[in-house]
Amino acid sequence: MAKKNTAFVCTECGSDSARWAGQCSACKAWNTIKEVHLGKASNTQHLGYSGTQSGIQLLSEVSIEQTERLATGITEFDRVLGGGIVGGSVVLIGGTPGAGKSTLLLQVIANIAKQNISVLYVSGEESLQQIAERAIRLKLPLDKIKMLTETSVQSICTVLDELKPNILVIDSIQVMHSQTSESTPGSVSQVKESAGYLTQYAKKNNVAVFMVGHVTKDQSLAGPMTLSHIVDTQLILASTDDARFRVLRADKNRFGSVGELGFFAMDSTGLKEVKNPSAMFLNRTEKPSSGSVVTVLWEGTRPLLVEIQALVTECQYGNPRRLAVGFDQNRLAMLLAILTRHGGIFTASDEIYANVVGGIKVTETSSDLAILISIVSSLKDLIVPHDCFFFGELGLNGEIRPVANGYARLNDAAKHGFKRAIIPKTNAPKKTMQGLQVYPVSSLTEALTALEEIR
Repeated sequence: MAKKNTAFVCTECGSDSARWAGQCSACKAWNTIKEVHLGKASNTQHLGYSGTQSGIQLLSEVSIEQTERLATGITEFDRVLGGGIVGGSVVLIGGTPGAGKSTLLLQVIANIAKQNISVLYVSGEESLQQIAERAIRLKLPLDKIKMLTETSVQSICTVLDELKPNILVIDSIQVMHSQTSESTPGSVSQVKESAGYLTQYAKKNNVAVFMVGHVTKDQSLAGPMTLSHIVDTQLILASTDDARFRVLRADKNRFGSVGELGFFAMDSTGLKEVKNPSAMFLNRTEKPSSGSVVTVLWEGTRPLLVEIQALVTECQYGNPRRLAVGFDQNRLAMLLAILTRHGGIFTASDEIYANVVGGIKVTETSSDLAILISIVSSLKDLIVPHDCFFFGELGLNGEIRPVANGYARLNDAAKHGFKRAIIPKTNAPKKTMQGLQVYPVSSLTEALTALEEIR
């Protein structure tokens, strides 16, 4: 006799229970466990095959042909995806309200539709009239974009069976619901069930799916953590300190580089690509000032020039503050200890504020030298020339360690008009670079001496 296919699921946290209970054992919420009817299914269906082992393959028999990618025509978007859209992939794009998620995806599918590729935009939040008005404002072609207003994933997949599109946009996953779950749309269990259902359909039918997701107040994606594990790619669209610009970041990517960044500018006609992002973050004052230096980061597959500012002031109260914006607070404390021990510069009684201009989050260690130079510049009121830049990782013994892609960083800075560089000795180019004077250093002491020379 077939076992009754039901489950007891918490509508708050999505955890399963063997039987009904008044309180969820996982999240401790009361009266949130509901009985869910999953429908009739044989035991073999849960294993991925029906009665036979026809679904099992040897790894040596699996085809390893290179996955074809579909270019969207928006270079920055393709860069973040890893080179274009992969068939059957599931991409989750999140961001704060007004960041431009729907606008960007509407522009993407409009470009794809121009290539006579079938697309479908499913809206669960906005009416078709609102989307049409936005498309007209963005001057996008309206005759090739198919639209649907629906929130049931089962109904959406029924339409997909008839239409058979290559690209599907779900706006947004938080308002979708599955008929197999009795919880309200937007709950953890509904988001998980809906995303899982659409992902299975995408993999089976080779449909690329883009899901729009909301974020919480701490800028993390709303919903269960399993949502991030379900999708192939997770993107975050965020604003910079300048409200005109947007940064698209890949937090997870099974088909490309994690940490890749794409840069856009928002105007009345939508999101426009920023071809030279370094210039976007180097809008410096004409008159040089102390505490301001430039470093070259490596974001994804390209260099990025950013300005780092520091402010050192006398402590007005008992406890001096150390504040880092754009990089790890603990790393600032470590760098100050290195500066005291190996640079002979004491800052224990001073308040120190360090900031990466433009809202960029620094995750690599190549900015260590630039951060310390900016602190020394502010402390001693030393003005660093605008045509000088720094990069290098600092070790606890005061040594300056090499960083990856050193030559590419130097070459990019030289293209932007920089003339002098203080860098790790190991990263020094073997041949003289035209128009760029390099000061190779191997320790913090040598770097501070070179700083005096370039002034």
